[in-house]
Parts: sequence; structure tokens; C-alpha cells
Amino acid sequence: MRTWMLVTAAGLAAGAAAVSSPARRYCLTWGATEQEATGPLPGDDLLPGAAVRSTRAVTIGAEPWAVWPWLVQMGSGRGGAYTYDWIENLFGLDMHSTDEILPEFQNLAVGDVLPLGPDGPRMRVEICAENRTLVFRSTDGAWVWAFILRPVDGGTRLISRNRISPPDGRFYYDLVMAQGSFVMERRMLLGLRHRAEKLQAAGLSALTRQAVDS
Repeated sequence: MRTWMLVTAAGLAAGAAAVSSPARRYCLTWGATEQEATGPLPGDDLLPGAAVRSTRAVTIGAEPWAVWPWLVQMGSGRGGAYTYDWIENLFGLDMHSTDEILPEFQNLAVGDVLPLGPDGPRMRVEICAENRTLVFRSTDGAWVWAFILRPVDGGTRLISRNRISPPDGRFYYDLVMAQGSFVMERRMLLGLRHRAEKLQAAGLSALTRQAVDS
């Protein structure tokens, strides 16, 4: 068999695997429980007819107050996305993930519009409930991204839901975008977990020192 035929066959096999139901479900619901993946969340009504919905989640060993500051400062030219910056910046998104709380980006409010890179979509804040819910919608109305913080015993359940109406149709998203978004968002959620747990540990250490000193 010629080399090009082998390459073509491998590509077709990879594509078939990518759009298979188990692979697609894993990519679109990584970390989420069945209830989280299928249940309603704030922001769903902003794009009810979305062709694509992903719900990914992570348990964080820190309270919502330690997660929230990292969420509100996310963005291009702000705190970054806590994912693979070098990949983001291949597309000119100007992402530089910080390990510090940036006070100048903490006062996010409904109506604020944030760019996603110089040529990317612009995201408008639709819901901003401190320590609970942060929802963005693209100004073209084709993408809604919601972050939900739910207190659990000893920490926080952080749920990220994307609702998208892809201009190129569902098949292209399943074939190419679902896997890429999974890789990037998984890294982001783990990055948020690491930063929030570190922040809470530092806060508790400071309180302990204060108690000892007093």
C-alpha cells in the first residue's frame, strides 16, 4: 500500500474515532457528573438553540472566594487563561497566564466587554454574581460561556459550560474543535484549581500567623 494511502486511512480512522459517541462525550463532558452535564445552568437561556454544548468540571480544594478572583481577571491582556499560553499566542490572542491576583481586573461587572485577542470575538459579561456565577456571551450571539461555582464539603465544584452555534456546522466542530477545546479547557480548569488552592492555603497560613501573634 502506498504511503499516501496509509496516511489517508489513518486520517479517516482518527476522524471516525474523534466523532464517535464515546470520544465526543468524553471531550464534551470531561469531569462533569451526569446531573451537571444534562441539567440546566445559568446562562442556558442566552443561547437556547445551541448546536453544541459542552459541560466540563473540576473539584477544587478551596472555597469559592479563592476561585473567584482568578475567574474575573481572565482574558486577553489581563490575567490570561491559565492554559497553554504558547498555543493561544500562535493565534495572536495575547494570553499571558499570571500566578498573581491582579487588583486592576477585579471589578468586573455586567455589561463589560472583553476582547479575545486583537482579532478575536468580543465577550460581554451577562451575569456576574460574586463567588457564584460568571457568564459571558459573544457580541455576535454565537457563543455563551458560563462558570458556575458550587460549594461542596471542603471546597468548590467549578463547572464550565459552553453553548456554541458553529458557523461551519456541528460535524466540523466534532471533528476538529471538540478535541482542541477539551485539551485547552482541561488545562484551564486544572490551572484554576492549582491557583485557588494555593491562594486559600496562603490565606489560611496568614490567619494562623495572626492568631499566633495575637
